[in-house]
Amino acid sequence: MNTAGHSEATARRGLELTPFRGLRYDPDRVGSLAAVTSPPYDVVVRPDGLYHLQSADPYNIVRLILPQATTPSARSEQAAATLRRWLSEGILTADPEPGLYVYEQRDGGGMLQRGIIGILRLSDPSEGVVLPHEDVMPHVVADRAALMRATSANLEPLLLTYRGDNPAAAAAEAVEDAVGRPPLLATTTEDGFSHRLWSITDPETVAGIQSDLARHQALIADGHHRWATYRRLRAEHTAPGPWDYGLVLLVDTARYPLRVRAIHRLLHGLPVSEALAALDGLFQVRRLDVPLPAALEALADAACVGNAFLLAGDGAFHLVDRPDPDLLDRTIPADRPTAWRTLDATVLHATLLEHVWHIPEDSPAHIAYIHDTAATVEKAERDGGTAVLMHPVREEVVRDLARQGVTMPRKSTSFGPKPASGLVLRALDV
Repeated sequence: MNTAGHSEATARRGLELTPFRGLRYDPDRVGSLAAVTSPPYDVVVRPDGLYHLQSADPYNIVRLILPQATTPSARSEQAAATLRRWLSEGILTADPEPGLYVYEQRDGGGMLQRGIIGILRLSDPSEGVVLPHEDVMPHVVADRAALMRATSANLEPLLLTYRGDNPAAAAAEAVEDAVGRPPLLATTTEDGFSHRLWSITDPETVAGIQSDLARHQALIADGHHRWATYRRLRAEHTAPGPWDYGLVLLVDTARYPLRVRAIHRLLHGLPVSEALAALDGLFQVRRLDVPLPAALEALADAACVGNAFLLAGDGAFHLVDRPDPDLLDRTIPADRPTAWRTLDATVLHATLLEHVWHIPEDSPAHIAYIHDTAATVEKAERDGGTAVLMHPVREEVVRDLARQGVTMPRKSTSFGPKPASGLVLRALDV
């Protein structure tokens, strides 16, 4: 297999999606498919959430993606041993022939997402094929690399998006044709989402999908650290091979738009009173003695005018907006596009964290990134820290910056719904 990064593959190419033999749970060997699934590893952030998943079923996928041991090496070794045991016991089995997989998620509120799971040729940023939009944290990449290296597996797919330009294109037609057949699996998880999976093994259909996708580029919606991990592991191998590809879910957002939500920050060791005191004269601050939904509405209104944040952790909400323009001029680099300079995440990291609160953004001892709004507030109140609640960025802003080669501050967006982990895995030696 020729891939970018190897000497024999330097020509510019588009998306190259390849079939693979998916590893899937044997439904006769587990309590239920819903009980063995999990959100992606970086969404399971609370210890009680991890314990809940571990308790749901002895074979829950969280034992592979978030193994519990005292050291990083022990965690990776534990996951590898668990995967080997599940394979030998037939808990996980490989499908008989390679295929692409159509994956559907649906909730009771009208959200419907459909996409194609396969293994994608890895590419360098200079190719402009897969567009990252966020920076990554080296320690997270190192952790994921150790896990993938030990298990020799891609345990959960990344979420990538592309903009299809024709509803009659081969990929779109293949997705719609597949959902008219009985699925390989169907389950409903406790969050109310139903999940269905189909395989596409017909060579002609697969070839049509591949030809269609080769015309497109993709945006990383979720999985920047795993994409960086894929590329790091590929760089460790000098000859073409299975590490040249990584497991992804590709969604055509022209047909199935994603939700874009914010990722919030929890600042350890910084009481709300100290955070607010440091803002005196630099931002406007208003105390809101209202419930969380009303506070978020106020944040949304303020975000329509300019940069705005909600601070919480002391039993109230504090709307922080209207930053001093001179402060922004002093703290935000002037050599970036205006769309980047005016992002809330840019102002948070370049101005508030670095210059006002003096908090290192790359330290998990100082900052936690949490997707759930209520959980962020609850943890701040329990631990005596400060929750910084963010307003989401529009998808078109993200895509435009990514096409310019401009990365946003890390953990700036949360695209969803994210694919459930545990429905289909990829072992590199299968």
